[in-house]
Amino acid sequence: MNDITIQTGSEKLSVIEKVGYSLGDLAANLIFQTFVTFIAFFYTDVYQIPTDKATLIIFTGGMVGAFFSPVMGIIADRTSTRWGRYRPWILWTSIPFGALTILAFSTPDLGADGKVIYAFVTYIALVVIYSANNLPYSALSGVITGNMAERNSMSSYRFVAVTIAQFIIQVLLLPLVLILGGGDKALGFENAMMFFSSIGIIFFIITFITTRERVITTEEQQSSVMQDITDLFKSKPWIIMLTVTIFLFITLSLKGGMYIYYFQNYVSEVHLAEFQNDIGFNSMIAGLNNLLSNAGLTEFLWPKDVAISGNSIFNACGIIFMLVGIGLSKPLADKYGKRDVFNSALFASTLFIMFFYFYPPESISLMFSSQIAHGFFYGITIPILWAMIADVADYSEWKNKRRATAIVFSAMLFGLKSGLAIGGSLVAGILANYNYDASLATQTPETVEGIKFAVSIYAAIPFLIACASLLFYEINKAMEVEIESDLRAFRS
Repeated sequence: MNDITIQTGSEKLSVIEKVGYSLGDLAANLIFQTFVTFIAFFYTDVYQIPTDKATLIIFTGGMVGAFFSPVMGIIADRTSTRWGRYRPWILWTSIPFGALTILAFSTPDLGADGKVIYAFVTYIALVVIYSANNLPYSALSGVITGNMAERNSMSSYRFVAVTIAQFIIQVLLLPLVLILGGGDKALGFENAMMFFSSIGIIFFIITFITTRERVITTEEQQSSVMQDITDLFKSKPWIIMLTVTIFLFITLSLKGGMYIYYFQNYVSEVHLAEFQNDIGFNSMIAGLNNLLSNAGLTEFLWPKDVAISGNSIFNACGIIFMLVGIGLSKPLADKYGKRDVFNSALFASTLFIMFFYFYPPESISLMFSSQIAHGFFYGITIPILWAMIADVADYSEWKNKRRATAIVFSAMLFGLKSGLAIGGSLVAGILANYNYDASLATQTPETVEGIKFAVSIYAAIPFLIACASLLFYEINKAMEVEIESDLRAFRS
């Protein structure tokens, strides 16, 4: 029995389908957020790969994944099964994705050159399978429904799941690494990623089971690969969103990957410890341990490392308020249009990144306040980004009377992976340029200054370029309504 439902795409979606779809992004982001936040740290400080070699691995591997995304888009758009074009890939790649994750975060002792080769091969393999999984997953959002309001709603569900994954990785991963490895970070990473991989496989299967493809391409709408590529490069909104995506993920990868170095080398440990005590964090852990001990259980072994605790709390503050921003995203986008809300919120979030340049190591409260404000404003943009990319696919169909959803999304995933590769390699590259040495207990003033620049001025520049690019994006609120109306009539 064929479970593809051919409809105009105007129907409402059930909560079960929205939740089921969102679990796929939660699964993928348990790995993706680890890339964004800790891949440079894992290579330099855990696997003990030199910073220049880590830079090469992250950049080269990331760009291989980026260039594979359009290829995967072409393949996915031309896949034909009883389950649709895109859903089967989520199922087919689930187990390989989990297996490669475990391999990529393992640390076999292969000697200096052997470790570099192993890291290079496993990193490339993982980013390629990530493309084979996440490209069809992203394209699926454009064919589950053609209703733009429902698409906005589904994006909100999806990015609540993304934020949960972000919270787990940015707040809990390093403490879990120390707990699960008994203080051995290499063993801790292996155990943690094995657990996350198992959860991810289950969630991918749930996504496959609970979703349906409803916006179906007819034979008359199908086109050649060359025609799809030509349509892309004639689409001004596509070019702008590709640019925006690249620069967004440069910033996210750069600042996300650099924060752990910022807390370990720039932030005052004495003042950070006082801050943790003042906000009641230490007493909370003590109370939790007392509760567990009284119940006859082993105490909760939160690490004693002040910098790791501070980095986790810092990320938690940003993520909690990011969720508040995500909650406001849909009503704001519905009222004012995606473009204007996205650009305004992105610019505001950029200002709070820049402020970090002016904070001395002792200004812990100001650092956390800026992180909270940045998280809130950036949270507003998160669901809108992928809804705008789905709108670009609609725009292409509206202009050309042909739909090629996956290749549009593949181009954006090319931007995402390019930004991730550039930003991640910049983390290692900046550290190398400022002479970071993982074996030193205390870095030089030059290195510390470079780390401060990286989380502030360097990280703000790509966001500002993205804001400027959006000034030329033409799909405003009025055009959104026109496109949705015309496509509904065309599909009927």
